[in-house]
Amino acid sequence: MNVIEAAGLGRRFWKTWAVRDCALAIPAGRVAALTGPNGAGKTTLMHMAVGLIAPTEGRVTVLGGQSAGSPEALKRVAFVAQDVPLYKHLPVEDMVRVARTLNGGHWDQRRADKRLATLEVPLRRKIGKLSRGQQAQVALTIALARRPEFLILDEPLAPLDPLARHEFLASVMEAVAEDGTSVLFSSHVIAELERVADYLIVLAGGHVQVAGDVETLLAGHQILTGPAGAAVVVGTEFDVVHAQQGLAQAHLLARRRTAAAQPPAGWQAHPVTLEELMLGYLREPGAYALPGPEPAVIS
Repeated sequence: MNVIEAAGLGRRFWKTWAVRDCALAIPAGRVAALTGPNGAGKTTLMHMAVGLIAPTEGRVTVLGGQSAGSPEALKRVAFVAQDVPLYKHLPVEDMVRVARTLNGGHWDQRRADKRLATLEVPLRRKIGKLSRGQQAQVALTIALARRPEFLILDEPLAPLDPLARHEFLASVMEAVAEDGTSVLFSSHVIAELERVADYLIVLAGGHVQVAGDVETLLAGHQILTGPAGAAVVVGTEFDVVHAQQGLAQAHLLARRRTAAAQPPAGWQAHPVTLEELMLGYLREPGAYALPGPEPAVIS
């Protein structure tokens, strides 16, 4: 089962396309990271996946074919927005009570109580008086109390300090381990992506540029170092995604054409990091690494 499937998906705001001709399939059981430059369409894609906005063209389904935003999908999907949409004037315990009422019988109060107690969140303090990290944890607690099959997080780490980021992601991974929850989260914090994500989607210009299993993507790429001006010779066994040319040496992010591909004489191969992979593709908007029968297109 795929937790998200999109085909020909597009969303236009006035004359500007935020997402255009987007095709994507994310397998269930993954912690998928969605990244890309500002304005790439990440939030728009997530909002369409949870039914907050309707596509201008194409379609998107969740959890094996449920229409995004349908009553059935909303019972199984939880969403935490970047701005943590909580009622700032309410005490924590009242905010949780409101969420429980809105979710009817689809609610695990024991889990909510346990999480808030473990995190030492003061129940009688108003939401607006909490730290940013505590506010994020309250929003996550409300989402997890619904026992979702699919959790979508839009830039949850952006306003948090390093310790709060660590604690937030630890809570997410606990839910993954306990319930088998599938997760899609957008983030620019590459160090955190490397720590928890096992599936990567890079969005650029409203299109999916990279999608796939992290280990497979890393194994299929290498950093090649060799003489400047000779980069063309690696093209027989590698596709060059991005090249950095110095006076004496060239550093290439290259994709192997076969698993047995070896660099030519005079070149050294090094493993690629997730950061090098992401930045290499983002610097070359015409380069793609997509799964399935569609071949890689290298600019």
